[in-house]
Amino acid sequence: MTQITRRLLVGGGLALPTVASLLPPGRAAAQPDGSAPRIADSPAALAPRERIRFDRDWRFALGHGTDPSKDFDFGIGQADFSKTGIIKIATAAFDDKAWRSLDLPHDWAVELPFVQDDTGAGDSQLRSHGYRPLGRRYPATSVGWYRRSFNIPKSDLGRRITIEFDGAMRDVLVFVNGCFIGRNDNGYAPFRFDCTDFLEYGGTNVIAVRVDASFGDGWFYEGAGLYRHVWLSKTDPVHFGAWETVVRAVPGAGGAMLDLVTTVENMARVPADAALDWTIVDARGAVVARATAPVQAIAPAGSATYRTSARVTNPALWSLDTPHLYTAVVKVVANGTVRDAETVSFGIRSARFDADRGFFLNDTPIKIQGTCNHQDHAGVGAALPDRLQAFRLGVLKGMGCNAVRTSHNMPTPEWVEACDRMGVMMLCETRQMSSNPSGMAELERMVKRFRNSPSIIGWSIGNEEFLLQQGALAPQGTRIAQAMVDRCHALDPTRPVTAAVNWNNEAGPSEPLDIVGFNYHPEFPEPFHKAHPARPIYGSETSSAIATRGEYRTDAARHTMSSYDGVVGWGTTPEQWWSQYGAHDWLAGGFAWTGFDYRGEPTPYAWPSNSSQFGIVDLCGFPKDYYYYYKAWWSTAPSLHLFPHWNWAGQEGKPVSVWVYSNLDDIELLLNGQSLGRKPMPRLKHVAWQVPYAPGVIEAIGRRNGQVVLRERRETTGPGRRLRLAADRMTIAADGRDVAVLTVDLLDARGRPVPTANDALQFSVAGAGKLLGVGNGNPNSLESDTAPQRALFNGLAQLIVQSTGRPGAIMVDAVAASGQGSPVLPASVRLTAVQAPTS
Repeated sequence: MTQITRRLLVGGGLALPTVASLLPPGRAAAQPDGSAPRIADSPAALAPRERIRFDRDWRFALGHGTDPSKDFDFGIGQADFSKTGIIKIATAAFDDKAWRSLDLPHDWAVELPFVQDDTGAGDSQLRSHGYRPLGRRYPATSVGWYRRSFNIPKSDLGRRITIEFDGAMRDVLVFVNGCFIGRNDNGYAPFRFDCTDFLEYGGTNVIAVRVDASFGDGWFYEGAGLYRHVWLSKTDPVHFGAWETVVRAVPGAGGAMLDLVTTVENMARVPADAALDWTIVDARGAVVARATAPVQAIAPAGSATYRTSARVTNPALWSLDTPHLYTAVVKVVANGTVRDAETVSFGIRSARFDADRGFFLNDTPIKIQGTCNHQDHAGVGAALPDRLQAFRLGVLKGMGCNAVRTSHNMPTPEWVEACDRMGVMMLCETRQMSSNPSGMAELERMVKRFRNSPSIIGWSIGNEEFLLQQGALAPQGTRIAQAMVDRCHALDPTRPVTAAVNWNNEAGPSEPLDIVGFNYHPEFPEPFHKAHPARPIYGSETSSAIATRGEYRTDAARHTMSSYDGVVGWGTTPEQWWSQYGAHDWLAGGFAWTGFDYRGEPTPYAWPSNSSQFGIVDLCGFPKDYYYYYKAWWSTAPSLHLFPHWNWAGQEGKPVSVWVYSNLDDIELLLNGQSLGRKPMPRLKHVAWQVPYAPGVIEAIGRRNGQVVLRERRETTGPGRRLRLAADRMTIAADGRDVAVLTVDLLDARGRPVPTANDALQFSVAGAGKLLGVGNGNPNSLESDTAPQRALFNGLAQLIVQSTGRPGAIMVDAVAASGQGSPVLPASVRLTAVQAPTS
């Protein structure tokens, strides 16, 4: 094939019985900050389907991986699973008063102290976890128990009731009312258990969840615990199958055809004659199409697949600039009664990869300007509040990033939904490249869960499987990949399948792939293109540039990397990789490693480094200088960035390398008002000067067509005199989940930020908010992520403040720790938590 055309689909949502109740207030919209339209935790009235947020009021305690007496006697004998109902920890009689109260999502790994293994034994495992004590050598901190009570009304008798987990790290055992319910051993894929038969109707029930993080799925920080959302789902016995509802939209001249498919299950003891009713709603809430599917007879314990179609005239296409979302509301009607109702959001767009001309969205050529990202953030580890997903995506969009790769695992639903709402494409990747039963089950859950999301432009079945690529298992690699590709095509015939291959793509799993991804090795794409001119190519993982934010000299003793041109042996600088992938039409673009710094796999240093330095931004999302290279060449707006800072006391007269990233025609550099000359800006490059340091002001002037367009200055600052707090939002929802992200910096007497400040700070949060976490982007910091204190790192620190669930003022204060010399004035900011919508 010379082209592979991919059309867009739909994403899941909360389903209620009527169109009005199924849509958020006003429907149009995403909120101004890009976060999801808010839906109440549960509907006010009993509906055919309820999906209730199950995150609140849990109790937590660490267990033990080897000593049952420290694991609440779990496993102390051989009888734990011999009889149903004997797990005491999941009964009302168990005393959990000493356990800690918390809400989900929760990552206990980020709360653990840092540990250095002086013996060297197992040091690789510790490095992977970012030196947090997880693994079989740390049984006292690798097992956690979660427990909560919940009521089920008598009116629910006869419904099917399911506990749904969006993900947990990693090996999970679930017990309800003393009964073993099920287990899961995948850290990223969602899983669910039907608890209907084990519940007390009209009374109190108890769930206990044991999570064992002794084994991980990856070689990077993954967190530990119930780090994604948990839900309680209630349905009629006649209901839709999990993640079975699909809308496949094919745009054409004057309209779009919708292929509507779903499966209905009958868990009742009698047959059901069921028909379907579909309603398609646009972003304003207006009905734009309807469809029905005729009655089918569904036997007890059976299922039936329904297919119908609808047409939307003059559709608003989903695009990067206008990410328009539609909603499909589908109801199952059996014996004259609505038995279940479900919604999915979807977009209408076309996408295709062309072997000669790259990637097309809605028949418009677009370079994939992507980043790879793990899922952790400063202060919270892997347990990100939903709002933080939009915050992180906004940071990436700010530099022109238009695509993300979920390296190397199935993403959390909120990351996908943020991409859908904010107009960012996604390459969605599974964790385990294997056609074994667990690998195929994980792949199937990923594709089913997200095949309706308009942002997803392809499925990736694996990453850097060296033995399968060019090793002894290459023949098996071809067969494994073929089975996975076939399964993806069966579940979703609209998207291409790929893998991230760190070699020449001439053997193993590469042959069955629809599009070919190259990790690094800039020498391979061109000869591959000549040898295989019909196969589309993109950069699945590129660059691996390394830098420490605000540092301009590589210093191994301090574990810092220069911000000019740091790169690992296998990698390339931003300029090097984008000068290749951005210059050729036949290269569809690519994904830089990485957008954000991430915990674990510290590179290029080991202890006390506990996070990578690959990020274009640091763990907090504070930009490194590389950020502005991408902003210059990934955006059309005029851009100019001058670095480094101009605080070099003691270096007077010594040369300082001064760089400018810009997309303007030429740059003039001035030192204290004296011109140091003008230089033309080469395409996809930078300009530089060697400047003898003199305190004062260094300034870059950018021109286009001979006219001054932008200026940027760096000034020598005085000592810090007062702190400053700034929030990304002044108002948050009083729902107990929403967050504001605050930046703190230090200003001199003239109000200028001090870029070299590393002062220790203390924080307090009062009123209707709480401090969720802190960070500063320092890859070598051993400070707590959850304590109310943090040092500035090269001038910056971050606080994440979360709603407590009630409306009112939130007062946030920052003060300098005592004993640091000259007094520094504190800073305060007042946020407001407002009542969240209830319908």
